[in-house]
Amino acid sequence: MASAKPAGTMTRTLANPPAAGTTIGPLAERGDPMPEPSAGTATTIPPATAAATATTASAASPVVAPAAPLQAARSTGKGKPIATPIVDRLVTIVIDAGHGGEDPGARGRRGTIEKHVTLAIAQRLKSAIDAEPNMRAVLTRDGDYYLSLGARVEKARRVRADLFVSIHADAFIMPHAHGSSVFALSERGATSTAAKWLAKRENDADLIGGVNLDVKDRYLAQTLLDLSQTATIQDSLKLGRSVLGELGGINRLHKPHVEQAGFAVLKAPDIPSILVETAFISNPDEEKKLANEAYQERMANALLKGIKRYFSRNPPLSRATVASIAP
Repeated sequence: MASAKPAGTMTRTLANPPAAGTTIGPLAERGDPMPEPSAGTATTIPPATAAATATTASAASPVVAPAAPLQAARSTGKGKPIATPIVDRLVTIVIDAGHGGEDPGARGRRGTIEKHVTLAIAQRLKSAIDAEPNMRAVLTRDGDYYLSLGARVEKARRVRADLFVSIHADAFIMPHAHGSSVFALSERGATSTAAKWLAKRENDADLIGGVNLDVKDRYLAQTLLDLSQTATIQDSLKLGRSVLGELGGINRLHKPHVEQAGFAVLKAPDIPSILVETAFISNPDEEKKLANEAYQERMANALLKGIKRYFSRNPPLSRATVASIAP
């Protein structure tokens, strides 16, 4: 008899069930090659179990069997694996392609337009994230149209995003400015945002960052919100450092540390958020890179590696449900 699975566990159908006697080794970390099974860790599937699995997969209306939570293992070099955090739900990353529609963003000397570059990189990053187990990406915009900054943040909160990454291409009056940058929200920005989100409490009694704002004292509520956003900013800085470390492998860095500013698009108080300036589109050499599809792919892969590094050190909180992507 199959053991009961906890509610909310992700499921999938085994299209090619393993044959009887098949030996399966431990799972590898996402993105790493599957290691060979080591002694003491392999598991043999009994013939009866394999037959039952094959019957389920070949039925006209297959029964979807619960899948075990993803658990990675790393070797210490002494033959003893170190278990990494279990991720038993979809991790949602909202990708924001900067500008769009009547807001073209910056323009390079060769005619490259920022809104097109940001969307191209965002779409490549989404494809890379969607190919990862237990991860999904949501675009704030998937075409050339205008979307207000507030609408971008609201979409991220509506889908209960775990992370928010806004993609841009920097510009400056001097063409020699160069390098990639990563920004998080500044403390000053967090303070000015509190009043706005506090006013929204009248129409939304939801939890923000796990802090219950349904309190009678408005000054106490503002203090709770400030504390919530301060914690979010700290997580944003951790995410920024992970991403910046990967960007340094494909481009020069404008500054070797995560910068902070009051970007409106980063002001969700309960979602770690960063803004990535991929390169200076006003620099002729970097504009040429930004227009290159191979470089766009490398940029997307670097962003994904940074995101995965962040989650390896800061596992996402468990949730009972995953919000729908539908507007």
